[in-house]
Amino acid sequence: MSLNDNNLYTESYMMKKSLLITLLIMVGSALTLSAAEKRYSLVSPNGKINVEVTAGDGLSYQISYGNSVILSNSTIDLILPKGLSVGKGVRVSGVQRKKIVEKVDAPFYRFSEFVAGCNELTLKLKGGFGVTFRAYDEGIAYRFYINKKEQVVIENEVAELNFPSDYTAYLPYSTNDKNPMAMAFQNIYDVTPLSKAQPKLAFLPVTVDCGKAKITVLESDLEAYPGMFVKAEGTSLKGVFAPYPTKTDFYPWRMQEYVTETADFIAKIDGKRNLPWRVLAITEKDTDMPTNNLVYALASPNRIGDTSWIKTGKVAWDWWNDWNLKGVPFKAGINMDTYKYYIDFASKNGIEFIVLDEGWYNPKSGDMLTVIPELDLAELIAYGKQKNVGIVLWTVFNVLDKQLEAACQKYSAMGIKGFKVDFLDRDDQTAVEMVYRIAEATAKHKLTLDLHGIYKPTGINRTYPNIINFEGVFGMEEVKWTDIKNNMPLYDVTFPYIRMMAGPVDYTPGAMSNATKADWKAMYYTPQSMGTRCHQLATYIVHDSPFTMLCDAPTNYIGEEECVDFITSIPVEVDSTFIADGKLGEHIVTVRKAGENWYVGGMTNWDERDVTIDFSFLPEGVTYQATLFTDGINANKNAEDYAKQTLTVKKGDSKKIHLASGGGFAMKLIK
Repeated sequence: MSLNDNNLYTESYMMKKSLLITLLIMVGSALTLSAAEKRYSLVSPNGKINVEVTAGDGLSYQISYGNSVILSNSTIDLILPKGLSVGKGVRVSGVQRKKIVEKVDAPFYRFSEFVAGCNELTLKLKGGFGVTFRAYDEGIAYRFYINKKEQVVIENEVAELNFPSDYTAYLPYSTNDKNPMAMAFQNIYDVTPLSKAQPKLAFLPVTVDCGKAKITVLESDLEAYPGMFVKAEGTSLKGVFAPYPTKTDFYPWRMQEYVTETADFIAKIDGKRNLPWRVLAITEKDTDMPTNNLVYALASPNRIGDTSWIKTGKVAWDWWNDWNLKGVPFKAGINMDTYKYYIDFASKNGIEFIVLDEGWYNPKSGDMLTVIPELDLAELIAYGKQKNVGIVLWTVFNVLDKQLEAACQKYSAMGIKGFKVDFLDRDDQTAVEMVYRIAEATAKHKLTLDLHGIYKPTGINRTYPNIINFEGVFGMEEVKWTDIKNNMPLYDVTFPYIRMMAGPVDYTPGAMSNATKADWKAMYYTPQSMGTRCHQLATYIVHDSPFTMLCDAPTNYIGEEECVDFITSIPVEVDSTFIADGKLGEHIVTVRKAGENWYVGGMTNWDERDVTIDFSFLPEGVTYQATLFTDGINANKNAEDYAKQTLTVKKGDSKKIHLASGGGFAMKLIK
């Protein structure tokens, strides 16, 4: 070997040695990273759902259902000031696992009680933070917690939902393009592949069809924290949160507060507390969706104690029909004669309440302590009491909040039963705090709440059971001004599967003027429903609605006593609920039990269809008398056509029922 050959050999050797050292360093680094990255598995009690949580450079999780990954690795984090975050370089300093089985008392809910069981994993993280995951048979949930003495500012929260394929999503977009976080949380669903979703914020709940199962994104225990929106990016959904308000102003018509300026953070957190649960309900069958109980189960328990004073029921409502009476000897409107007529109608038909909607105080004044001179409220309350009809007062959220203690004291002392509170139209931290203030103060004065113009339910009706209903639904008011393309019969067999997971709905049904797809048109003063009369009757069984309206004018129910008697005979409090048949966006058949009796209601979209009711749910050896309302033979041409029949049924029987276009049926089974 020559000297030059030796030099080449030495150079080659050194290069190989250097490369080997580099590889060893890289392998060592990878091993160090691998050692630093920890994975934690959590399985649902039935073994079908597996959550794998990864803590390393960041914090993430993925979900498998059976052997299939239905949610890919998705990052979660809390972003703090000065470039800090909870998930950055996360280190787990403690791990706790436990099994939870809780019997949940659920007054005024779709079940009077139920059992919620899960496996729980809690990871203690650096700096006084931590995260808890729970796996139920019905889905998974996670929440961050804070254990610090000083106030914590949260600049943002990262809540990714990364799906492994371009799944179909059901997205209700904000209706305010200019200021998307300021709206009434009411819209139909855009059913679309994630990749083709509009570049808009969507409010929760949102459902994604993952093929093997559906994931519905919700939240629970939302307190002193902004609610979550989502925005589609590729095949992912990203959580978006309203910034913290720093300045507000008022719209002059109702003195409704709205946000004009915001901070560069989403929340200010005082002391030791939990943040809201991020809930992913997982359902293999569509029929399990409307009865998924995760939102209620994860909410904070009852804070008001005794609930025996809380009265639910049905309501004769003024606003939808615009006080539009006919054939009466007085000028109808917001006056004593009109409201006494509503009270008389309610009393005659066993309806528990009337609402005095907008106009009983001057909305421009922002003063709900001063009643307009046309009304003697004390006299109306006394008249209602004599007739066994309670009165509920409409108001605006911030108007009530401003006069909260005075209004609660005054109107509870007068005998008012509760408030219908409207036009919050936001879910930033201060708005959510307002809802809790109102809930607590009204409970103290034994007043109930029906919340309108509000974000989806997040379990606060468990925490404050005096909240007996919520809007946040594209309900009957929409027929006064919407377009036929918004297709309410389709929506009516979609939202019970999605929105009703979150909680009850004040959809305000009960129209006696009903129209086919060919004949329907929007009318403000004399509105009509899309779909048949029996579609309307079915809502009183299909909807979770402990405080529910009869929306039409009392004079429009004259001559419709069969329907009114049936509606008022259906209980708003039940022992149990199940979905006997149905498919998201096509049809639904709901069965409810109250005492010894059963109630069955079904509805379809604009497509005609046959359904068969199998009475195998009835107890052995008991015969029931059934009262059944079905679409009439001419309902496809005249949507008000219906047929009523009575029959006897028992376990083992079945009944085939034809649903007209936009149709429905309703049945009660009395032992």
